[in-house]
Amino acid sequence: MSATFTMYSTPWCGYCHRLKGQLEREGIAFDIVDIEQDPAAAQIVESANNGNQTVPTLVYADGSAQTNPSLIQVKEKLASLA
Repeated sequence: MSATFTMYSTPWCGYCHRLKGQLEREGIAFDIVDIEQDPAAAQIVESANNGNQTVPTLVYADGSAQTNPSLIQVKEKLASLA
């Protein structure tokens, strides 16, 4: 299954680890990018969050973003894109 969105994250983010685990248990494919290692990714996160580097930030194929969403919110968004 190909990735359905990109999760922007940091290695130390507890919310990121929680959501990543939930998504993996559900079999939802996604790409993950560490914003501390990729300055361009940090800029994407800042543009989605009014200048803040808030993670996890998920960016979908339609260009929309969610910041620190619940698993239910991610599933609802994916269903709306299907």
